[in-house]
Amino acid sequence: MGRKPHGIKGKPTPIVVRTAPRDRCRAILQFGSLRLPAALGRSGITSRKREGDGATPRAAMPVLDAYRRGERRLALLSQLPVKRIRPNMLWCDDPRHPAYNRPVKAPFPAGHEKLRRSDHLYDICIVLDWNIASRRRGCGSAIFFHIARPDYSPTEGCVAISFRDMQRLLPKLTKGTRLIVL
Repeated sequence: MGRKPHGIKGKPTPIVVRTAPRDRCRAILQFGSLRLPAALGRSGITSRKREGDGATPRAAMPVLDAYRRGERRLALLSQLPVKRIRPNMLWCDDPRHPAYNRPVKAPFPAGHEKLRRSDHLYDICIVLDWNIASRRRGCGSAIFFHIARPDYSPTEGCVAISFRDMQRLLPKLTKGTRLIVL
């Protein structure tokens, strides 16, 4: 795959996200020398993330797995584990359910998000370790790094960039990469 990008002392280069001037729902994402526009949650950034608040958590979140829609071959270039999104794949967002903030399969009785979306925002979807490794019910679920809408309109709490920018960035990400929202 070639040389892996590294920051200080051999650590993977972090993805740093800062709120854009004059718009709390937009950001400038920086990865090494790359500076890219990004969308944030409709409520901006928060240090006190709660389920359904529409905010992007202020945190350093390791990237975990990646999901791809079948026809999006570019994800095969990733250094991250990539799973193909199947029509029955969902993500539980119901804090009362034991599978809260975990992938699940349809049919599923509790609250959930579909991973295979008609708007294609999750065609490339990277799972961020927000409330996954040390899960707390009600503290936010399904915080992903995914494809933005063309107008960069706000997300429900995720960080999103254009498909073209994701094509540039995805091959450089590793299991050690962290997305840091400041």
